[in-house]
Amino acid sequence: MQFSIKRDILLRSLNLVQGVIEKKNTLPILSNVLLEVKENKLLIIGTDLDLVFYDEIRDIEVIKEGSTTTSATILFDILRKISANSEIKFELKTENKLSLKSDNSDFNLKCLPVDSFPNFSDNFDENEITLKCSKLLKLLNKTKISISNDDTRHYLNGIFLHLTESGANTYLTGVATDSHRLSSSSIEIDGAKNFNSLILPKKTVFQLCNLLQENDGNIAVKIGESKIQFQIGNTKLTSKVIDGKFPDYRKVVPEGNNKTLVVLSKDFIESIERVITVSLDRKEGVKIVINKENIKLSVNSTNSGDGNGLYGHVDNNEFEVLMTFKDVDIPLAVCGDVLGWQSPVQVSKHMRDAQLNGFEWVDLLRKIQADHNKELGLDD
Repeated sequence: MQFSIKRDILLRSLNLVQGVIEKKNTLPILSNVLLEVKENKLLIIGTDLDLVFYDEIRDIEVIKEGSTTTSATILFDILRKISANSEIKFELKTENKLSLKSDNSDFNLKCLPVDSFPNFSDNFDENEITLKCSKLLKLLNKTKISISNDDTRHYLNGIFLHLTESGANTYLTGVATDSHRLSSSSIEIDGAKNFNSLILPKKTVFQLCNLLQENDGNIAVKIGESKIQFQIGNTKLTSKVIDGKFPDYRKVVPEGNNKTLVVLSKDFIESIERVITVSLDRKEGVKIVINKENIKLSVNSTNSGDGNGLYGHVDNNEFEVLMTFKDVDIPLAVCGDVLGWQSPVQVSKHMRDAQLNGFEWVDLLRKIQADHNKELGLDD
């Protein structure tokens, strides 16, 4: 194998591979990236067995075809420290030695046989869904904040993707919950009648977001029996889906709320930032009292004192909420310039769930009460 390629082109692919390959592996081959040169193109593959990254680069000069695997981390670090837009020459000297030359640098990297690298089959339905990268990225960003880290409830460790309908329109809806809060976002799609519901793992969600951020075009989605594949141009991301049943989240979404508040996100978060300053670790709750004239914000810290502030508004219903700074900060950051906020009925003397609607997004703040958990089968 012998070829040359521009450093920046290869670095982009290896940067995406870094998020797929685990830093510590019981199988050494899984720390490597597969480089295969054939038919005047370079195929790059990295995997952790659950998630597979493919990239096809055609802008290379091929001298001799072949394939090998070498450390993804070391190769990435070398390329990062080489001058931008440099031309890099690769040559496979022996089965276990890969030569890399650029400018005044010369490296010999150890390799492992290609035969040891996992093989993957692409058995997906012929039907595929085409989405705008920006729309799918928006959906994922608005829901991933509520993905659970609790491994005992593996079916909550991802985003539940499924179809919903409203009138004559069909939507792809994503839902995530950690049993303390729940986030939901929807985007309108066409021609997706055969889309099967699935739970997309957390790691896949974050790697997909990285891929979507670098692209403005369309993404093709294919679904298999236990896998899903996303393709943008010559780049593919194939992932296993979580085997499990996602809870019926509709049971905990309050209906018939009659208390609504609309605020400017930036101004409101600045008001909260001021009063939360007295809390060094920001663990104390932010008390928000809403009346006809203004919003009263207060924080009481036993160690450092208390802080109070006002946020002006007009013609809103009166209600009261107690939540942590993180509960308020994240939805405000995600929802953009304007935040629509609805409060359901009081569920206890000291705590309310707050439902926030921000452009098709819902975040149920604070803990879902015991009766809701029982309905979802999430009680400990």
